[in-house]
Amino acid sequence: MLERWLIGAATEAPVRAVMSKATQEAKGDSATQACDGVVSAAKTAFGARAPSIVAMVDTSGKIIGRNGSNLARGEDVASAYPAFKEALKTGRGGSDVWSDKARADQYLVAYAPVRDEAGQPAGAIYAGVPLADSLSRVSEGASGQGLLLLTVSGDSIQVASTSTNTSEEVKAAIAGATEPVMSALKAGNVVIGTQKDTAFAVAPLEAFGDGKRAALVAVAPTTLLEGANAASYSILGVMVLGIVMVLGGGVVLGNYISRPIQMLEEGLLAILNGQSDKRFELDHAELGGLAFRIDQLLNQLMGIEEDTTDEEGRVSKAPTAANFSDAMAVDRSGQQPAVDPARLAAEPADAYYARLYSEYMAAKRALGEQVDHITDAAFRSRIQGMEQDAASKQGRPVRYHVQTNGREVVLLAVPLG
Repeated sequence: MLERWLIGAATEAPVRAVMSKATQEAKGDSATQACDGVVSAAKTAFGARAPSIVAMVDTSGKIIGRNGSNLARGEDVASAYPAFKEALKTGRGGSDVWSDKARADQYLVAYAPVRDEAGQPAGAIYAGVPLADSLSRVSEGASGQGLLLLTVSGDSIQVASTSTNTSEEVKAAIAGATEPVMSALKAGNVVIGTQKDTAFAVAPLEAFGDGKRAALVAVAPTTLLEGANAASYSILGVMVLGIVMVLGGGVVLGNYISRPIQMLEEGLLAILNGQSDKRFELDHAELGGLAFRIDQLLNQLMGIEEDTTDEEGRVSKAPTAANFSDAMAVDRSGQQPAVDPARLAAEPADAYYARLYSEYMAAKRALGEQVDHITDAAFRSRIQGMEQDAASKQGRPVRYHVQTNGREVVLLAVPLG
């Protein structure tokens, strides 16, 4: 689904770098460049279903920049869409139907938080697929009959978008079917009925927004339903349920296996071409385990130890007898004092990463390990990624401390604050 894909795109370096720019103009130019990159990647991932608009907003919901243009900067998007405004406050992603005549919006939208270096929400990125295009593609591929997307405002309904094969008469008929639409949204179930010479089935779009604001309607002339009996209407109801699944999640099935494999292939090619800090971290039921093992292998080849600490910063793996003996020797000698989180937090970022790299390399060399292949840039990139992961788990920023345990060098996570 677009939402899940966008959450991954929001963690990419070009997107996150936007928030660290010094001026608003620099942020805008960087955002436009990043959004253009996201659109290009989405076309590879989704083909014809790729979003036509991608934009980044700050924490107040104002546009920083969008793809293809430097227009719309500073526009307040969040004020028009309450669910999006609430998501900005809580730092979560989501999907919604955006239909606003004043803004000329008619999109199926997914959005995801963009976080700063400390792991805190600094804004969001959203991607929109035109509603009319989506409905027409799904209608042609799934039913051949008309599809309408309705939105609710108070006690009234509005036809937000339709497939190209939906007549004006059908639009007018469905626009008057307030009661069955409201009933479907309230109950969360498919409601079937007739309006004039049109048979219809209404299904709420529960995956978008709060699930109470939008519904998909599949229509067919009553003459197509033989005898207009209960079985015929049930078939129409099943059809609209299937269409809802295609509209909201059809991309998932099409890309469930092929897209992760493509990601693995592209990642391995990038590593072979010198991008040694590339990692997969693929969240996939079937292929996630394989990606995890590849990441582990890359870490070993790079000489970077896995983060084996729990949420409190303690080493989570079971100690061995050698570990115990070494720890006792450290305790008696007092050569490794406790790490001061306040001192770590106060250290400038560049100085911190330079010191950590120097200490890590020295510790590795002291154990007789080869470290010529570990570059400063690759090490820093990996540490920053580990810090983001740890911060998202613990809900607060962390920094790392180099510690030698026996014959291994461990990067110990130290929570700050």
